[in-house]
Amino acid sequence: MLNPSVFNVLYVDMNSYFASVEQQADPSLRGKPIAVVPVDADTTACIAASYPAKAFGVRTGTRVGDAKRLCPGLILVQARPDLYVRQHHAILAAIDTVLPVDRVHSIDEVSCRLLGEQRQEPVATGLAGEVKRAIASRVGECLTCSIGLAPNRFLAKVAADMNKPDGLTHLRQAELPGALLGLALTDLPGIGSKTAQRLGAAGVRTMSDLLALDEAGMERAFCSVVGREWHQRLRGVDAHEPASPRRTIGHSHVLSPNRRTRDGARAVGVRLLTKVGARARHLGYVAQHLFLSVSFLGSSRGARGGKWHVRAPLGGVNDAATLLHAFASLWERVPQGTPLKIGVSLADLDAAGASPLLFQQQTALDRLSSAIDRINLKFGANTVFPASMGDARTSAPRRIAFGSIPDLDVPDVSDD
Repeated sequence: MLNPSVFNVLYVDMNSYFASVEQQADPSLRGKPIAVVPVDADTTACIAASYPAKAFGVRTGTRVGDAKRLCPGLILVQARPDLYVRQHHAILAAIDTVLPVDRVHSIDEVSCRLLGEQRQEPVATGLAGEVKRAIASRVGECLTCSIGLAPNRFLAKVAADMNKPDGLTHLRQAELPGALLGLALTDLPGIGSKTAQRLGAAGVRTMSDLLALDEAGMERAFCSVVGREWHQRLRGVDAHEPASPRRTIGHSHVLSPNRRTRDGARAVGVRLLTKVGARARHLGYVAQHLFLSVSFLGSSRGARGGKWHVRAPLGGVNDAATLLHAFASLWERVPQGTPLKIGVSLADLDAAGASPLLFQQQTALDRLSSAIDRINLKFGANTVFPASMGDARTSAPRRIAFGSIPDLDVPDVSDD
């Protein structure tokens, strides 16, 4: 039975995270319109913006040239991924002084389960305040967050997004689902433009339309039994959420102009493969398949729409020698053209050691790869590297996707 007076989840959403970290690190940036960018070039896109910059319409994904026109006083700050990862872990440690972190959803979003009397509104509200104070005192006053309290994780995330920056929003069971009527459909996590179009085709164009549906109506609108789950979560049902297993590990990189040749792209591909293999070994995964993708400038024979991809079977390995051999066989099949972007990923992952090794040779290859990883960890990234990487050792430096947090224990770019 649903209890109208309790909250099960406290959701923490850091405000303008990358920009706030930069403002914490450099007091001269505080209160000013700044945009964090991967490189200082008008053709790239902003990956974060401070709230003063957002007031001018600068958003994540805004082209830098457009951002400068929208906000003439905009200050561009080059991204520092390692700093953001370190601060992420500092934030987790700060939250843990108040509540255990239950799930990390991205580099700037986490959630905590509330138990016992913590679920009561006065206590839950007090804990939210303690979390805010812990982050400010232990990490920095510029690192503000918005917090949502709700009966389930989905609604807690919705609540955290309803009052920014530095907000605290309660979605009470007794007020559901009516408390959501002021939102647009795309304010709900999981409803992007394509899903909204599909719902619109079913006659669901507003939140009122969506909430008026019963479970069967939601199933028809979503064209899936997942519609019934939507009906329940919007009404506060706190269903069990199994952890999603990792299925892929990958990296991609837009090539700099001087590497848009077949040899240049291949060297960067080896660099990406080396990173992917090291991550897989560090995380304890072996892969069944290796995927290679290449995007081309203009048209290319054999590439559909300027994009080409292929895969090779691996058979449940992660050692460097096998990965390099598989990559070399795939590269021979890359069509002619001017490469623009290359991506490498390991797919269909299993836990290393889930099945016994059958060949002594494989054991030797695994030991060799582990030895290389230890050397690179101790003496710096790419101290030992494949000869086919050539001079691409510093290409494709560490980047952060919001949902994927790099591990600083895996070397990235050497200091040379």
